[in-house]
Amino acid sequence: MKNKQPNILFIMTDDHAAHAMSCYGSKVNTTPQMDRLADMGARFDNCFCTNSICAPSRAVILSGKHSHLNGVKTLEDGFDGRQQNLPKILKAHGYQTSIIGKWHLGHGGNYDPTGFDYWNIFHGQGDYINPKLYDMGELKQHIGYATDIVTDLTIDWIKNRDEEKPFFMMCHHKAPHRHWVPDEKHKDMYEDVEIPVPDTFNDTYEGRSDAVKFNLMKIEELTEFDLKQPFPEGLTDAELKHWKYQRYMKDYLKCIASVDDNIGRLLDFLEAEGLIEDTIVVYTSDQGFFLGDHGWFDKRYMLEESLRMPFLMSYPRAIKPGTVINELVSNLDFAETFLDYAGIEIPEDMQGRSFRTIAEGEVPEDWGNTLYYRYWVYEGEHGVSPHYGIRTLDYKLICYLKEARDFNGVCLKEVEDKEWPQWELFDLRTDSEELRNVYDDPAYQTVVEELKEKLYALKAQYQDYED
Repeated sequence: MKNKQPNILFIMTDDHAAHAMSCYGSKVNTTPQMDRLADMGARFDNCFCTNSICAPSRAVILSGKHSHLNGVKTLEDGFDGRQQNLPKILKAHGYQTSIIGKWHLGHGGNYDPTGFDYWNIFHGQGDYINPKLYDMGELKQHIGYATDIVTDLTIDWIKNRDEEKPFFMMCHHKAPHRHWVPDEKHKDMYEDVEIPVPDTFNDTYEGRSDAVKFNLMKIEELTEFDLKQPFPEGLTDAELKHWKYQRYMKDYLKCIASVDDNIGRLLDFLEAEGLIEDTIVVYTSDQGFFLGDHGWFDKRYMLEESLRMPFLMSYPRAIKPGTVINELVSNLDFAETFLDYAGIEIPEDMQGRSFRTIAEGEVPEDWGNTLYYRYWVYEGEHGVSPHYGIRTLDYKLICYLKEARDFNGVCLKEVEDKEWPQWELFDLRTDSEELRNVYDDPAYQTVVEELKEKLYALKAQYQDYED
């Protein structure tokens, strides 16, 4: 007997940039299994996050609400499980629900996962090698590589599920999060390869905000612990920067190769079990990542490499193979889309919108193609200024609110005497690399005024009343 409601397999990694996937045109690696999934269904080319940092992005996906309403603005905040969330709603409507892998939204009391029939989550960030996981609250040691273990546990759970119910499975990998530890199978990958540097690798930040000129996430700041070996002696600053980039990128890409292999395992399993036709399969990451772009690693900024999420979705019963979608969607819309496919009424207090019809080839006339973004962290190791902004298909307007501070609350010395807020405007039609800030260009005065009006309207719509 076929389920009327589709199964949902939601595969998510941590910090996987879309431009490190060959189906998105990667110049640095190939991802044949991710490409396979893209060919099976839809590739979304303009999927973005509302707050480019791990825990907040995950909370948005669970709640369908912006960070200031779901309670997770920063990495320090836990997700209060007493609030409404996607798995609770699905479970109440007949789904069997599970999460395996990375949770990263607190532990114990109200911060354990809720709405799941089964959960088995990493202890904290999780370790790449021999990780510990909380199996329904009981901490257990596992032997092996984290990406393989999460896949094994996911397959085992699906095999042993209640076959009379549709399932919702969140398969959440640690990779390719810092500190980028590859598995044994891929440890020698790229050893004789020179990874090309991005065009913006030596960005000078001319004409841009002080908030991007000064931070603590430049390639130069990668440590020996990050790169797992001592720095070579006798190199110039430029040579050392290039050496660090090569080490960083090779380990990062090796971790992705393992994820790609395991996506193949999951697809093979679903096909062998006769589940592929009735299962929505999604691959995404909690946000993007800088791969030397603008001279950086990490995420946080509202710039494209950090803001963009890869998003692939297959559902043979409804989505045509090889579909490419350019409409703007975000992680705020994921929960609503899954509920729509499950035939469940979307709660009025969710702030996103289902993009089911878009995935199936029909764009609503009133689809806004606008994103409201807000990064809340004020003090942290990467020294990125809090900011908010709006992105449309053509433009991006960013407001940097105040100076950044480190974990000790100390202001970065380069910005302590600067005036705030500071604004940036990018014309994405002519400046996809976001190198030319045209905020003060008289030719864009009308654009600035219109975008500010839209920005403040979105702040009000999403009930973000904080300056």
